[in-house]
Amino acid sequence: MRKHLLLVFFSLFAVTFAFGQVTTGSIAGTVKDAKGITLIGASIRATNTPSGTVYGSSTNANGQFTIPNMRVGGPYVIVVSYLGYNTHTFNDITINLGNALKLDVVLQSSTATLAEVSVTGTKNSVISSTRSGTSTRVGITELQQLPTITRNIQDFARLTPQVTTTSSNTNGAPTGISFGGMNSKYNRFTVDGATASDVFGLSSTGTNGGQASANPIPLDAIQEMQIVVAPYDVTYVGFAGGGINAVTKSGTNTFHGSAYTYLQNQNGI
Repeated sequence: MRKHLLLVFFSLFAVTFAFGQVTTGSIAGTVKDAKGITLIGASIRATNTPSGTVYGSSTNANGQFTIPNMRVGGPYVIVVSYLGYNTHTFNDITINLGNALKLDVVLQSSTATLAEVSVTGTKNSVISSTRSGTSTRVGITELQQLPTITRNIQDFARLTPQVTTTSSNTNGAPTGISFGGMNSKYNRFTVDGATASDVFGLSSTGTNGGQASANPIPLDAIQEMQIVVAPYDVTYVGFAGGGINAVTKSGTNTFHGSAYTYLQNQNGI
C-alpha cells in the first residue's frame, strides 16, 4: 500500500512540472462587421511563411476565436474571411513565446465601397488578463544584433531591469544571474519545456555546464526566450528567483546557417 501511495505522489509531482512550461504562442480575438455585429463562423487562417505550417480556426457564437499552440516567431500571414464580406489579410505578424496576440478584426461588406480607413489605438489598463507579471521577450532579432562578449544567455538576461549578473575576474566567464537579489540557484532555465537547470546545485550559475563556464545551449539554436520575474500565472512553476524559458529553432523550407567570430583587443571589442 505504501509503495502505491509513493508511486501516485511522484506521478502527480511529475505531471505538475510537465505542465509548468510554455513553448508556444497563440492568437485570440473577435471578428465583427462595420456595425459591430459579431460574425459567427468566420474563418481565420494563419500561415507560417518560413515553414509553410498552417493553423486555422473559426469564430464561435460570440464572434470570438482562439488559435493555440502556434510556433513562435514568424512572419505569419493571417487571412480572415466570411461569406459576403471582403477578406482581410495581415502580413508580417510575429507570435511571441507565452503571450497571446490580440487580434480584433472588422470586416467590410463586399457590396460597400471603402472610402476611408481609421485606425484607433487604446491603452490597456494596469490590471489586465493579458499580462501575468513582469516578463521580457528576447526574440531572434535581439539575439542576432545585440552585442555579446561570451555568447551566453546571461548577456541577454540583463535586458530585464530586475536582473544583476556576475562574471569571473580572470576570464570574464558568466558566474550567475540574480533576479531581485535572489541567489542564481533559485532560478529555473528550460529549453523546449525541459529543465536545463543545475538540479544538483553544484554550479554558481544555476545552469547545466556552469562549472565549466559552458553555455547551457548555443545561442544559434534559440528562436526566442522569455524571462519572467515573480509571475502569478499557474503555468510557470519551479523557481523562486526568475524563470528563463527558451524555445529552439524549427526547420524551414529554405537552407540556412550561421557563423560568428570573436574579436577583442586592447581597446575593448
